Amino acid sequence: MAADIQSIQTAAQSQRRDAQHAEAAGQEFLVFTLGAEEYGIDILKVQEIRGYDNVTRIANAPAFIKGVINLRGIIVPIVDMRIKFNLGRVEYDNQTVVIILNVAHRVVGMVVDGVSDVLTLTPEQVMPAPEFGATLTTEYLTGLGTVDGRMLILMDIEKLMTSREMELIDAVAA
Repeated sequence: MAADIQSIQTAAQSQRRDAQHAEAAGQEFLVFTLGAEEYGIDILKVQEIRGYDNVTRIANAPAFIKGVINLRGIIVPIVDMRIKFNLGRVEYDNQTVVIILNVAHRVVGMVVDGVSDVLTLTPEQVMPAPEFGATLTTEYLTGLGTVDGRMLILMDIEKLMTSREMELIDAVAA
């Protein structure tokens, strides 16, 4: 597993370096899984990928905030995306990873079931997010991507992590 994370992280770093040149050809996404679904986030928001380790719990934090870790002297709040999105039972195994993000001048970690690869999507491969009305919010979705018959849910991770309910992260990290 460490080799898998390392190879994906190396690919992500390489992709970030080349992102400015590739922007004309498309946008690059780190693909991760939550349950049976695949999600994509902007590769430029990803700082690193780590295996899931125990976190320090914070009293009275919402259930989706697992706690904090000390990452080379920086206190990083850890958000479990399965809990955040109400995706059922949460189990941690050797595929569970923490994606360390750099969003809105903050470092935040998000727990996901696994990461698979880095993909470049052209504008033609991205469809707008569907409208569901008031019953389901899609404000954190940038669209749906299609690659080789796969559908990716593309997220605006910065918008999600800086949303009103996630302001709690600031309180936890302080």
